[in-house]
Amino acid sequence: MPKPSSRISGISPSGKDGWEVHFAALARYQAGEDILMLSVGDHDFDTPSETVEACVTAVRSGHHHYTQLPGLPPLREAMAKIASEATGVPTTAGEVLATPGGQSALYAAVQATLDPGDHAVVVAPYYATYPGTFRAAGASFTVVEARAEDGFQPDAKAVEEAVRPNTRAILINTPNNPTGAVYTRGTLEGIAEICRKHDLWLFSDEVYWTLAGAEPHLSPRALPGMKERTLVINSLSKSHGMTGWRIGWLTGPADLIRLAIGLNLVSTYGLNDFVSRAAIEALENRYGVDEIAARYAARRDIFLGEMRGFNAVTVRGSEGGMYVMLDIRAVEPDCERFAWALLEAEKVGVMPGSSFGEAAAGHIRISLCQPDELLKEAAKRLRRFISAYPGENKSRAAS
Repeated sequence: MPKPSSRISGISPSGKDGWEVHFAALARYQAGEDILMLSVGDHDFDTPSETVEACVTAVRSGHHHYTQLPGLPPLREAMAKIASEATGVPTTAGEVLATPGGQSALYAAVQATLDPGDHAVVVAPYYATYPGTFRAAGASFTVVEARAEDGFQPDAKAVEEAVRPNTRAILINTPNNPTGAVYTRGTLEGIAEICRKHDLWLFSDEVYWTLAGAEPHLSPRALPGMKERTLVINSLSKSHGMTGWRIGWLTGPADLIRLAIGLNLVSTYGLNDFVSRAAIEALENRYGVDEIAARYAARRDIFLGEMRGFNAVTVRGSEGGMYVMLDIRAVEPDCERFAWALLEAEKVGVMPGSSFGEAAAGHIRISLCQPDELLKEAAKRLRRFISAYPGENKSRAAS
């Protein structure tokens, strides 16, 4: 065949993205094995029934046609209202672009602000799609690793040292996937100061904003001088239990959003009509939001309670989101080797931390997307596996 573009060939240049353990576990689970799947952030429960019924009603009412490119006006209004709540900044519909999921919102943010040859700074640990999203824009990026010993809070000095003359943006994610870290006001103020000083965009991935843990969510968009330079990525996937519905949005300055509508013209050509109408009702009525947040808070407490006092591992981050990050370096420095061995010995699928950047190497990410009893069983299997783990680190792990 003719040669494909360098753009698409370079999105995942190695052909290996760190998700091999998950896909192997999933294949075995689907084949009928007793695999405990703690490797992916997809809810184990269905979308709230009220949202489902709203979609069914919309389908039966004939809402099967094209929609406006930036999203149905009532959808943008509902998203703007939630953006006002989430970011603490009054937001209009003109400052919102509806997208098919949070990943499309991130893609729109990058495409709208970076040209080929531009540079960005990405704070790690990061969600697995971040590098490929910049590569798809022809942009380079530098990864700045937040240290596990600092609770995965980014160091503003290290972030600024990565800024180059052609840097155009910084990308952060709080509450964080994979670590569950929730960035403090001090952390966000330090990053905001860098953006103001160097005239940078800030991409703020806030899809877990309703799962912020004990403290209220803080968006950097609310900090002084940041509204005009912050692009917030959000979605209904986590907050409203709608992962497969593919509904998200980008919040930013109205002038940029107006230009970014053109991306929908040449990519999605708008959103699904009946799904959009279900999303409007879900947003306006907060279907499932409080219940989902309470469920994950309880699950985090349950899993951490099961691991408490087990000196072989150290909990890092894990204040919010849907994940717990465990430091297993005292047992096995190679987290990918550990994850494969755990799958073979105990049939528990987890994500090696290195899948999300070198900052999380030596860690495993535990997804809390399983019922309470299965989380307890997974913790039991994990403790048993670590206690019997062979090698020179075993004595240190048991101490």
